[in-house]
Amino acid sequence: MTTPPPVAGTAPGRDQWTATADRLLLALRPFATDRHAQIHLPGPASGSGRWSDGLEGFARSFLLAGFRLGGAGGEDPHGLAGWYAEGLDAGTDPASPERWPTFAEANQAKVEAASIAVALHETRPLIWDRLSDRVRENVLTWLGRMVRTDMPGNNWVWFQAITEAFARTAGGDWDQADLDRAIELTDRWYARDGWYSDGLTGGAHRNYDHYNGWAMHFYPLWYGRILGDAAPPGLADRYRERLRRYLDDHRHLTGGNGSPLIQGRSLTYRFAALAPVWTGALFDATPLPPGQTRRLAGLTLSHFLDNGAVGRDGLLSLGWHHAFPRIRQVYSGPASPYWASKGFAGLLLPPAHPVWNEPEVPLPVEEADFHRTLAAPGWLVSGTRADGVVRVVNHGSDHADPARLVSDDPVYARLAYSTHVAPEMPEDPAGGPLDSTVTLLDPHGNAAHRRPLHRIGTGDRAGVSRSRAHWPGDASWDPFGGPDTDQRTGPWITVASVVRGPVEIRLARVDATPDETATGPFTLRFGGWPLARHTGASVHQGAGAGAGAAAVVTGSGGLVSGLTALRGLGHAEVATAADANPLGPDSATPLLTTGDEPLRYGALYAAAAHLGAGAPDPAALPALGGDDDGDGDGPAGGDGSLTAVLTWPDGTRDTVRLPAPGSPTGSPTGSADGRASDDAS
Repeated sequence: MTTPPPVAGTAPGRDQWTATADRLLLALRPFATDRHAQIHLPGPASGSGRWSDGLEGFARSFLLAGFRLGGAGGEDPHGLAGWYAEGLDAGTDPASPERWPTFAEANQAKVEAASIAVALHETRPLIWDRLSDRVRENVLTWLGRMVRTDMPGNNWVWFQAITEAFARTAGGDWDQADLDRAIELTDRWYARDGWYSDGLTGGAHRNYDHYNGWAMHFYPLWYGRILGDAAPPGLADRYRERLRRYLDDHRHLTGGNGSPLIQGRSLTYRFAALAPVWTGALFDATPLPPGQTRRLAGLTLSHFLDNGAVGRDGLLSLGWHHAFPRIRQVYSGPASPYWASKGFAGLLLPPAHPVWNEPEVPLPVEEADFHRTLAAPGWLVSGTRADGVVRVVNHGSDHADPARLVSDDPVYARLAYSTHVAPEMPEDPAGGPLDSTVTLLDPHGNAAHRRPLHRIGTGDRAGVSRSRAHWPGDASWDPFGGPDTDQRTGPWITVASVVRGPVEIRLARVDATPDETATGPFTLRFGGWPLARHTGASVHQGAGAGAGAAAVVTGSGGLVSGLTALRGLGHAEVATAADANPLGPDSATPLLTTGDEPLRYGALYAAAAHLGAGAPDPAALPALGGDDDGDGDGPAGGDGSLTAVLTWPDGTRDTVRLPAPGSPTGSPTGSADGRASDDAS
């Protein structure tokens, strides 16, 4: 691999990372109980309750203190070791008024136990070895209740394995079957190319998000670090190889602004997205040059600090940039954001390490435009150097059971995600999904939901998927699927995407089925990228087949979101919202619909979705040809398929096939022959 040239050093150095860690830790102290066992931050309690939330405040900040102390060579200017040692004593003493809940009393305590175990390992000479025998016994008794407890079939198995691994090295209780189960399930969840699904919802690999990095790659290697020579032979090598492959994708998912991809649950953990990056450097499991590790991590830290993630009080809020309560899940409490502590694992690297000393190396999106297909999650990735924007078009991941129709969660079910744009999260989701969608509106204007999506195929720059339009009785968001009550079902929607620079050519067909319970007439709607802090919008209505209809939104900093009709979408508009987006107090989304025109089943509809610096350039869009010429006759393919041919101004051609549903019920069975290909290879 050729190392990219260095760039001007702008990322924070190790001293700045240390100062930030100290600031975060010291800001928590006024909210601690008398003996520091619990930290009660302001804000609404999680579903686990205030008692559990207080433990979370201790455990997650202790993890940060563990990394801060573990790499400091014994220096402890703020007395962190003694402060947290007293909390350990009070938290595990059954007679203490500050005692922690057991795992039977609060299931969430299992999560926090792993942070405590990692921190104890990294500070063993400073804290564990100096605790009295009584306190060590109490700590091991509290941790020991993890043995043989039931764990969900996802990243939680590693909380058990990490906790028992530390207990094993400290003379506590552990069970080999628990450790073996974590390893076995992790192998089962491994998909390919360094990607894990966080469990198998409905038996399928569909749960792709930041947990792949901040849990599935982080804990297995720390497991070996804790066990040392007692770890199974060759296990660490297997995990290192997978992480090395994953990081080659991961570095393409950070924008030139330093933002990670805004996709998936638990986004309020923010810096935790750096956990796999630092893990790669710590375990010699990274393809990134040392200077690129520092640049990626430093730009991400600066991105959040510069955008208000840490308030004037020094606390991390529930949100992405500033506080945004609707980004939280039911398990999120006031101290949940402090899982961001994982993003400080690099402090374990000594000051002389090359990561802190070699010249910075640019990120992929800073060096050149790129396209990348991530086969495991079914993502098409496009990065553009001019604006630093990274975009992901999603045709494979939804965190849903493929056998159940469920409501859309905005962080999983959208067609597209980015480092510069966040999905809309309105207080009332009853109207259905809006942004980055292809959906149907019922006669009342309610939008159909997408989950579960059915992957048909991905190619070099193209992807195809299908979903059954449905209107759940309960449209509330739930990353784990939610109740499928009072469903109304409609037609199948097949969507294809071709990605080129800042543009996604979006193609769709709609096919009616005899078992529909929702009544039409339906309106087809394409939703574009939502821009927070928008500064203006314009709309141009098309005519005839809809070519020429366009909606454009301009955001602060010159970012532009545009949606231009190519076929069958004659009505353009812009939807605005207040307090619906994590990136700003107001937002706007360009939309295209079929308007008053009757929906043509089996016909091709197309538009160009643009996200980038500057307005969309109509002259840069491709000519659209293929089976359906837009005359209303529908597909010409003998098997009911549609083939779209895109001819770009430079002569490049992309050919995409949108197959018909494979059965009268709209099942995707038999659609595996759907192809997404790039003729310009």
